[in-house]
Amino acid sequence: MKKTLYLMRHGQTLFNLQHKIQGWCDSPLTELGQEQARFAGLYFENNKIQIDHAYASTSERACDTLELVTGGRIPYTRLKGLKEWNFGVFEGKDECLNPPLPYGDFFKQFGGETQEELQLRMVRTLLDVMKIEDHHVVLAVSHGGACANFVRYWEQYNKVQYQKGIKNCTIFRFTYEDEKFCLEEIIVNS
Repeated sequence: MKKTLYLMRHGQTLFNLQHKIQGWCDSPLTELGQEQARFAGLYFENNKIQIDHAYASTSERACDTLELVTGGRIPYTRLKGLKEWNFGVFEGKDECLNPPLPYGDFFKQFGGETQEELQLRMVRTLLDVMKIEDHHVVLAVSHGGACANFVRYWEQYNKVQYQKGIKNCTIFRFTYEDEKFCLEEIIVNS
C-alpha cells in the first residue's frame, strides 16, 4: 500500500541568520522563520492534504515549525532520530569553520557523527514511522543536513533529483511502498 511522507526543514532560526553551525544545539525561529512555517501550512491547507500523523525532531526549532505549519491542530510526537547532524565541538561556531563538502567522517573526531551515522539514523527512524499501519499521510519536520542525507540515501528511486542547498521550510514529498521511499516533489516555500 502506497503512503505519503512530507519531510520538511524547519523555518529560519537566529543561528541561520548569524551563520552559526546548529546541529544538536538550538536557536529560536526568527520572525521570518515563523512566517515561513505559516506559509508552508498554506500548502497543506490549499491542497486539502489531510495529515494523519505528525513528527518533529526534539529540537525546539523543528517543534515550533510543526506547530505553526499545523496551526497547533494536530498532535505530534518528538523523535530524537529526526535531529540534525551532530557536529560535536563545532556546534554554535561560525559556519566558516565547516570543512568543504562532503563532510564524511570529519565531525566524528570532534565528538560528532559521521555522515553515514546521520543517514542511517534518519532512514531507520522514518522507516519505523511509515511501517505503522495507520500512518498514511505523515508530516515530519527535521533539519537541512538530515533531510539532504535522507534524500541522498534513496537517490536510485527518486523521480526528482535533489539540488544542493535546502531553503528553510522546503517540503519533500515522498511516496513510501515496500520499505522504499521515492522523492516525488520538492516544494520550496521560502
